[in-house]
Amino acid sequence: MGKRDYYETLGVSKGAAQDEIKKAYRKLALQFHPDKNPGDKEAEEKFKEAAEAYEVLSDAQKRQKYDQFGHAAFENGGAGGFHGGGMTMEDIFSQFGDIFGGFGGFGGGFGGFSGGSRGGGVTKGSNLRVKVMLNLEEVANGVEKKIKVKKYVSCDACSGSGAKDGTAKSTCHTCHGNGQVTRVTNTFLGQMQTASTCPTCHGEGNTISQKCESCYGEGMVKKEEVIKINIPAGVAEGMQVKMSGKGNAARRGGINGDLMVIIQEENHPELTRDGSDLLYYLYLSIPQATLGATVEIPTIEGRAKIKIEAGTQPGRVLRLRGKGVPEVNGYGKGDLLVQINVWIPKSLEKEEKKVFEKMEQSDTFTPRPDKNEQGFFNRMKNFFE
Repeated sequence: MGKRDYYETLGVSKGAAQDEIKKAYRKLALQFHPDKNPGDKEAEEKFKEAAEAYEVLSDAQKRQKYDQFGHAAFENGGAGGFHGGGMTMEDIFSQFGDIFGGFGGFGGGFGGFSGGSRGGGVTKGSNLRVKVMLNLEEVANGVEKKIKVKKYVSCDACSGSGAKDGTAKSTCHTCHGNGQVTRVTNTFLGQMQTASTCPTCHGEGNTISQKCESCYGEGMVKKEEVIKINIPAGVAEGMQVKMSGKGNAARRGGINGDLMVIIQEENHPELTRDGSDLLYYLYLSIPQATLGATVEIPTIEGRAKIKIEAGTQPGRVLRLRGKGVPEVNGYGKGDLLVQINVWIPKSLEKEEKKVFEKMEQSDTFTPRPDKNEQGFFNRMKNFFE
């Protein structure tokens, strides 16, 4: 299927002036902007299509070639930067960012522009920050949370325009729809030209004769909204999850701000997190450590049984591979590290004390460090002597 006519894409006639072409593109760019249509591939394609048409029709030489030869003028990688299919969203904002007004730089997703307006009248709503508390199971598996947020949303009564139902906006008589005014001043260096936000329309390019009674002309109202947040597995305390377009609505139909979700972790009663690994301190009785035993330990999935070998020494660490927390946006899982400790009773019954006294007299219970341990003790002895 062939490409649409560029004039048709922007909705202008072939004799349209540059100001009309620029205004038409700005309107389409706002309508199909990725931040206003997150995840909508069709809107993204229309956004790129409008940028391609504007890239040609805004340049006098390219427009002349297009009027003469149509799309064939650029089929061999001619004047149009889009025609090789290699221009990205970043290229669009870099090349045409000035006509968006507040759509300055490109970063942080598609929303690297501020809430101010440099003459285009398009603004971005402010960002919101919320904190979400997660338990260890939610951190390890990922979770969908629903939260209530009080924020500014687009006014339903006027569809965010700020104008009373049945009335229309009119082009600002001061800036003629450009959103900014130009002043020329004489200096000792010659004439200097400066541009500033239009004081009449505050950079919007149009004015409202009758304001909406619901939002008083602002185009947005305060409302409580339930938002679904998908949090990936492996997040950690202090991390932020960005949700584009879920922040405050902008004044009079601009781009919504973003919602920044700050992660907080709830302490687990038994397991301690260390990066992607989990730590558990297992206390054994003297008989269990001596004779061996099967004991239960906590894991993310629930309780699990592990076998303790006879003669297990305090301080030994058992590693259960893959029983930790997943790497965020990565592959693999950490491990569950079980550190063995032996519980020494503080008081004994009379019969118990006799058992331990008998054990003390036995050769079996005389400490016999292995060669590595004995070497360490000898080095320490020589050091202090």
